[in-house]
Amino acid sequence: MSTLLRRLQSVQNAVARVITRTPRRDHIMPILHHLHWLPVRQRVAFKLAVLVYKALNNGAPEYLSQDCSLVGDTGRRELRSSHNYTCASVTTSTRLGDRAFAAARPRLWNSLPADVRGTDFTVEAFCRKLKTYLFGRDAST
Repeated sequence: MSTLLRRLQSVQNAVARVITRTPRRDHIMPILHHLHWLPVRQRVAFKLAVLVYKALNNGAPEYLSQDCSLVGDTGRRELRSSHNYTCASVTTSTRLGDRAFAAARPRLWNSLPADVRGTDFTVEAFCRKLKTYLFGRDAST
């Protein structure tokens, strides 16, 4: 999987260099930030998080919404984590299973800060907050 992501990242880097007409020796991250493009790995995380947000707010197809359940919705008792808007996680025994939507979704969603995964804003506002968070996380790594 990482080989495919590296190949896609190199294609994105090449396209960014062609668009901005920057030489190959210049660092690529300032170019991507100037274009307001997320790196490929974070772009995948962005798309997955938006899909989860839509599934939790009845904006995704039914077969995806069935896999998305919140911690507060799954139990019979009220837990302290019920108000955190976290997803119920699924355990898998293989790497292929870890990449499935049902397993990757809660891991990514629960890793987002609470102010990003809130419920009181539209899809566009969520996308804005998420992209800002991913750009900030990208700059710190």
